Amino acid sequence: MSTGVSISSMSTYAILGCGSVGHIVAEELAEEGKDVLILDKDDSRVEALRDQDLNAQQQDISEAEVADAVTDRDVILILASDVDANKDAVSAIRDHGGDQFIVVRASDPVSEDELKELGADIVINPSTVIADSALRTLESGELEYKARQLADILGETDESLAILTHDNPDPDSIASAVALQMIAREYDLEADILYRGDIGHQENRAFVNLLGIELTSREEARPLSEYGAVALVDHMKSGDFEGDVDVDIFIDHFEPDEGIDAAFMDVRPNVSSTSTILTKYIQEFDLSPSEAVATALLYGIRAETLDFKRDTTPADLTAAAYLYPFANHDTLEQVESPSMSPETLDVLAEAIQNREVQGSHLVSNAGFIRDRDALTQAASHLLNLEGITTTAVFGIADDKIYLAARSKDIRMNIGKVLQDAFQDIGDAGGHSTQGSVEIPLGIFTGIETSENNRDTLLSLTEEAVRRKLFQAMGVEGASSTSESANGN
Repeated sequence: MSTGVSISSMSTYAILGCGSVGHIVAEELAEEGKDVLILDKDDSRVEALRDQDLNAQQQDISEAEVADAVTDRDVILILASDVDANKDAVSAIRDHGGDQFIVVRASDPVSEDELKELGADIVINPSTVIADSALRTLESGELEYKARQLADILGETDESLAILTHDNPDPDSIASAVALQMIAREYDLEADILYRGDIGHQENRAFVNLLGIELTSREEARPLSEYGAVALVDHMKSGDFEGDVDVDIFIDHFEPDEGIDAAFMDVRPNVSSTSTILTKYIQEFDLSPSEAVATALLYGIRAETLDFKRDTTPADLTAAAYLYPFANHDTLEQVESPSMSPETLDVLAEAIQNREVQGSHLVSNAGFIRDRDALTQAASHLLNLEGITTTAVFGIADDKIYLAARSKDIRMNIGKVLQDAFQDIGDAGGHSTQGSVEIPLGIFTGIETSENNRDTLLSLTEEAVRRKLFQAMGVEGASSTSESANGN
């Protein structure tokens, strides 16, 4: 039998108490060619072990003499079901001055703590081990069950599949859609990836272009009713859901804010990216991802976790480790280091010039903009300023106020801050480290935009937005520092 555990280079072992657990460990060590001594008080058991060519001796492990019997051993495994005897053995060895590495079996959390206090290096609680194993088995079984469900839906779907990302899709949403498209093709099902809004962020545009990902704007696509099935992947981040859409497949790492009645649903808020979920499905379907799909998913995970610095879970790490050898890392480097467009540079310059700081919070007005996604990049860049933990940059375009915010303050959920400040007058969403807002301009001014009133609109907007933001951040009473690019 193999446990899949790599035994260390330590050369001599002792097993104290050789019931069923100890017997399995002894056989494993013996197969590894290790020098193993077994001590047990049951004569008949000792004889049976000797018949298997194992080095076994009769010894009551609760007696002090056990310390002398194991004095030449490097590692002691105390595995009897009698926890009081295990405690006596640990005490005897440590009182004897033994500095061996001791692994011991407990029966419950109380005995676990007691054994640690007596000097055990590692304490194993069988109940915890069994529970962990059961949970891992349950997770694996649930994924297998879900994969069968997904396979049935894809297999029964006629013609084609529409895969909807969230509005203005980010790498996680795009990568998840690409992965589902790959799985659908295994069932001879063509899938179109559809989106609303823009792919404005330079990294996102580079991501799509370098990997050759085909996305179709909803305005240019055929009606959803003409598809055999509709899937939403990583859709809830935008907080926007069309209630009249019949959804067949829903996969996300955010819980839906409203009821979605899909034939297949997989929502896992315990992972940090939808790309992680789709990677698990690729593994469960026993598919080898293409270089483009693997690169997309790896970038989706990295982008969503800020390169594993934000809310990263073990599932995200194992998914990334699986994808790593399939991905094109030269392409990833190009995606993560795109050139900055003149529009983004202009917005960043305006945001730097007009920044206002209260405490560690920075708010800035970028004025009238053409590329609203440049606000996101400006907010990210300004977060690198010394002493700044939260940034918000806003601008005006198409009779709307657009705002992007970023935060590395662990005490603040910037998405909730924006919702509290603006949900009554606009669309606000996000999570702990990033958020966005769209507000009709007339809410603040009641004035239609024209060339003659641009400066007035900008002034009214700036005052109102700054005030609401700082109030929502809880720093409305703090002394402010209005900074310009030259520090005046």
